Amino acid sequence: MAKILIIEDDSTFSQLLEGFLTKHGHQPEVVNDVKKSLKLLDQKSFDLLLIDYRLPDGTGLDVLSYVLQKSAMQPTVIMTSFNDVRTAVKSMQLGAFDYITKPVNPDELLMIIKNALGKKESPASSSSSSSVEHSDAIKGKSETADKLYAHIALVAPTDMSVIIQGESGTGKEYAARTLHTQSKRNNKPFVAIDCGALSKDLAASELFGHAKGAFTGALNDKKGQFEAADGGTLFLDEVGNLSYEVQVKMLRALQERVIQPLGSTKNIKVDVRIITATNDDLKASVLNGSFREDLYHRLNEFKIQLPALRERGKDIELFINHFINISNAELNRNVKNISAEAKELLLKYDWPGNLRELKNVIKRMVLLSPTETAELDSLPEEMFISINQLPKPNTSDLKAINEVNEKALIIETLVKVKYNKSKAAKLLNIDRKTLYSKMDRYDIE
Repeated sequence: MAKILIIEDDSTFSQLLEGFLTKHGHQPEVVNDVKKSLKLLDQKSFDLLLIDYRLPDGTGLDVLSYVLQKSAMQPTVIMTSFNDVRTAVKSMQLGAFDYITKPVNPDELLMIIKNALGKKESPASSSSSSSVEHSDAIKGKSETADKLYAHIALVAPTDMSVIIQGESGTGKEYAARTLHTQSKRNNKPFVAIDCGALSKDLAASELFGHAKGAFTGALNDKKGQFEAADGGTLFLDEVGNLSYEVQVKMLRALQERVIQPLGSTKNIKVDVRIITATNDDLKASVLNGSFREDLYHRLNEFKIQLPALRERGKDIELFINHFINISNAELNRNVKNISAEAKELLLKYDWPGNLRELKNVIKRMVLLSPTETAELDSLPEEMFISINQLPKPNTSDLKAINEVNEKALIIETLVKVKYNKSKAAKLLNIDRKTLYSKMDRYDIE
């Protein structure tokens, strides 16, 4: 039984969620805005936060940031409309465990909650049952993948510092682990830190350790992650989130190969290879003054650019099959085939969340497929809507704008009623003949 805080401004939906979670043995509590949620988080602790992205007085990211500042990160799931998926993906960079799109599928929600509750570990640890970046990863076979692994094989045996750059969910930790595995340090520790999930106050302690009494709550000496990784590899994900003060300490650690725990006068020698990862170009952070230029050059002895999933061509089908096999084993399903319509949708979609999003969608698809064949209705409706929507016209032509909106509404309605034309026409308040005419006009299959 888990204590779950629901932060949702739609009272009807929040009541449904509360009843559903209570029925499944949890203890939910509901608030409807950011201000109330922050007040409650100061008073109580929860096992899981279930947060609507759009709230009356802010967004779910405001709650995430506050929890991080308190150094008390609970597993967090962001609920969002499909239009906000890219922003929800960004929330995972701040430390959210996962996101789910509305309308929420009950089975999918239970699966995500179960995974989130099973991952109650330190924010500094980046190993996760939901991650696609290590134990369940698979190499691609495209030309892009071949080039990527050639670069990894080239730099892995050296002690050069490496920056891995790529969008969220592209497999940065998997690339870092591969570098470590193929290095001469592979029999020594690989320590991964998610800098985006470290509070500003505790980042220095986490990285460099502290002495007893260094600050309130420091009841014992603590070994930092630099020392824990001695002789091996330290992987710093989202390194651009580190404060300026921590960057100064890190530069000294790299230059002099020594660290000084907080509250201590003792210098500790360390021999660590640094691999960093970022979603953004650190050069821009250097130019705007938020990241030290001298540290950037220390870290950037070699750069590896990870391609987005939409750029990986035939690799997408390889990953789809791989995630189906994993999901079958986890969910006790036996999906062997994907219908032609469903496969077409999977291959056309642009995957803003990359491999992480693909894994989640495939797991949901397998969960909702009781037979050996996954059908179109096992995929999120919003994917179909996204693919078939026309881009917004760059014009002040009211007729053109209305046509775009009309096409989007027709597609959304058709998907909702599983392409029952009579029901769609009724919901749209038009006759079937008009519906067919508009479908033909907008090239809706």
